[in-house]
Amino acid sequence: MSTSPSELTQFARALRRPSIDWTLLFGVVPLVAFGLVTMNSFTGDSVFFGKQLAWIAISFGCFFAATFIDFRFLRRTPVVVVLFLVTVAILLGLFSFGATFKGAQSWFDFGGLSFQPSDPAKLALIIILAKYFSRRHIEIANVRHILVSGFYTLVIFLLVLLQPDFGGAIIIFLIWFGMVLVSGISKIHLLAVFLLGAVTFSGFWLFAFQDYQKARILSFVHPLADVQGAGYNANQSTIAVGSGQLLGKGIGYGTQSKLKFLPEYETDFIFAAFAEEWGFLGVVSFLLLFGVVIWRILANAYCGATNFEILFGVGLATLFFSHFAIHVGMNMGLLPVTGITMPFLSYGGTHLLTEFIGLGILMGMRRYRRPVHKDIIENEVVGL
Repeated sequence: MSTSPSELTQFARALRRPSIDWTLLFGVVPLVAFGLVTMNSFTGDSVFFGKQLAWIAISFGCFFAATFIDFRFLRRTPVVVVLFLVTVAILLGLFSFGATFKGAQSWFDFGGLSFQPSDPAKLALIIILAKYFSRRHIEIANVRHILVSGFYTLVIFLLVLLQPDFGGAIIIFLIWFGMVLVSGISKIHLLAVFLLGAVTFSGFWLFAFQDYQKARILSFVHPLADVQGAGYNANQSTIAVGSGQLLGKGIGYGTQSKLKFLPEYETDFIFAAFAEEWGFLGVVSFLLLFGVVIWRILANAYCGATNFEILFGVGLATLFFSHFAIHVGMNMGLLPVTGITMPFLSYGGTHLLTEFIGLGILMGMRRYRRPVHKDIIENEVVGL
């Protein structure tokens, strides 16, 4: 299909329009730096530091590249259908070709490079749901749309849960739930969703959860019942958080993390390691910076050209906040240990690339944002 001169002119003007939200970026950069210095150690070599530095460079490159792309093609139904099918196919491929690590078949191992499909699957789900709800914004009160969107989510949810990746499955559910809430669901349907969730959880507890996953949940109810077994990680994490006190023990000198009392401190428990070294004041600074990131994501979403861009931004904020809330909760002994990373801080290339690509897509959408009346937006997206 040919492009008209007027469309080329509009695209050229969009390229000249400032796209990057520098306030958002200035909130992200210190968070990335916090993660780097926390996983580093001045008392020994850290293999994670160098690798994470390389992933950060690649992620920033992808972020800036994405800001130059016109993402209006994501509104097209064929594109979203292909995205869903490819996501499902990749997740299915894990059961045949995935590498098993700590009992979970969640990775593709390419020698020195590993890839975890559940992270980009979360971003794909946000795009799929944003497309679905944006076209049905006015008639969203019909429970059929809740069930259909729930089916798309359930397929990805089950494929992640069966790896088994309980934490990733929870995030996928929360993305759907958060986007359903802002889509205009009625209170009756909301109650039905809660009841359905309770029934589903009961079914998974009886037929799907592994013994170690049940043990983690039970250790949440009785965290000190087995501090040398299922509750060991949560216990060491709470000790690390509390030992930071006001000013922390110093960068690189956290005893719980660097002396290996706290396991996986570069990934699942990096908040506890950060709190131990930076103390209460450091944690407050971290919370403020993360709050700035969420605020700017929602502010950019509010200025979206259509409901698709608005819902994408809401979904992205839900993704980040869900990771943040669960990670902090399990590090402080308030939630079960589920292996959830902290955005921008935890070690890992796949989740870091996913986060920066998601922000890059949001920045790309800023190029064609426009402040129009809500009724005009609704009429436009319904007619797509």
